[in-house]
Amino acid sequence: MTTSLTALELSQRFRSGALSPVDAAVDALEAIERVDGEINAFCHVDRAETLAAARRSEDRYRQGAPLSPLDGVPTSIKDIFYTRGVPTLRGSRLLARKDGAADPASWPDDAPVTSAVHEAGCVVIGKTTTPEFAWKGVTDNTLTGITRNPHDTDLTPGGSSGGASAAVAAGLGQLALGTDGGGSVRIPAAFCGIVALKPTYGVIPMFPSSPFGTLAHAGPMTRTVADTAAFMDALLRPDPRDWSAVPARATTPGPGGYLAAATEGAGNSAGDRPLEGLRVAYSRDLGFGTNDPEVEREVTRAVDVLASLGARVDSVDPGVADPVDAFHVLWFAGLAAVLAPHGPDAIDHVDPSMREALGRYHDYSAADYLDAVAVRMALGARMADFHQGYDILITPTTPIPAFAAGSDVPPAWHSPDWTSWTPYTYPFNMTQQPALSVPCGTTDAGLPVGIQIVGARFDDRLVVRVGAALEAALGQVVPAPRIHASPAGSAGG
Repeated sequence: MTTSLTALELSQRFRSGALSPVDAAVDALEAIERVDGEINAFCHVDRAETLAAARRSEDRYRQGAPLSPLDGVPTSIKDIFYTRGVPTLRGSRLLARKDGAADPASWPDDAPVTSAVHEAGCVVIGKTTTPEFAWKGVTDNTLTGITRNPHDTDLTPGGSSGGASAAVAAGLGQLALGTDGGGSVRIPAAFCGIVALKPTYGVIPMFPSSPFGTLAHAGPMTRTVADTAAFMDALLRPDPRDWSAVPARATTPGPGGYLAAATEGAGNSAGDRPLEGLRVAYSRDLGFGTNDPEVEREVTRAVDVLASLGARVDSVDPGVADPVDAFHVLWFAGLAAVLAPHGPDAIDHVDPSMREALGRYHDYSAADYLDAVAVRMALGARMADFHQGYDILITPTTPIPAFAAGSDVPPAWHSPDWTSWTPYTYPFNMTQQPALSVPCGTTDAGLPVGIQIVGARFDDRLVVRVGAALEAALGQVVPAPRIHASPAGSAGG
């Protein structure tokens, strides 16, 4: 089946004529029908439109005129991004209850990333699940239910891009678009054993503006660093609707873009040292986290591999305090703004855990907000200074592996806040730095572990190059999950 191939492998076969985009679309749609009932990764699938797009791609290949290296590749879009003619309900009953919410005519716009996907010729196979308004680090809501991890359906895939990560891990499409306001592509990537990049803020345009402001990034989620890089190249499309966007060239000096950076990192012979001289700081806990020993074991092993590739690795913390209090002000002020247009009773119709969280974090003043911005600015300045001495910072992506689905935090956890178990992701939304999560091993129970590769702002290509080098050296460290598109690997097949 085509579902086991990477995006770039598919593209190569499309160009040679060995496979057709229609073959890939049919395989993806049949796989969704076969296994998505067990993981609940998709909230919208339109078989007719998917097949029509695949036939258009097939025609382009026959004419020798594909739109991009990813033309015809099955792709999913998180149900946060506007998609013309398709409801974008963001996992919320507040939107679903509105008159005309499900009417295709009520959704006339594409988000910038959605437009970029179409311009690249990718075949959209559906929209993926999100917690309500993408507000937390797991994926469940009262509209579409609980999304589950294909490695173990008793566990969460993480979030808020949990539908995207579960789909990619399970072979339900090679590419997925996610959002990341506090770790939302990296957390589920770590939990599901896939790759995800949160690029420097503004490199991928966003519209409409996120209520979480400049914390919120768009990012690609795939099975390999090369696919992530190729997807990044496709997403670098200017869009005048995002006033805060930065030119794509800010992160792509020289020819070749992101895929060239990935190829440079991975395309080395055994014994080569592709990271020779790279200055790497390894911080096990950023100075304030606490790790599961098995997670730390796998990340430390991967750091040793980086050293074997020529990197100069120092165990050092960047010298920052946990910015969680400031993050909460920025985050929950944004979340309250989401609900405000829906009337005074909106709080009675949302995710109960959101209601509880807003009870803990509310009534912030303008002074509180400005104080949080000041903390953010100081953190950004500190990290910019830190990167004068180190090219790359390495941390675990998450300090723990996946836990029980349907809960915001692990059983008997010390805090009800999702931020309490994600200390290594949200700081880099505050600083807007690029951060890549790459699978680096598994726990003794076989659950994926992710390593986070962080660069200075606009050093996105370096982050990708390091990730590709590490991935090539490690090999496939996370087996295919139990729930998978391939019939032999699927409990439903």
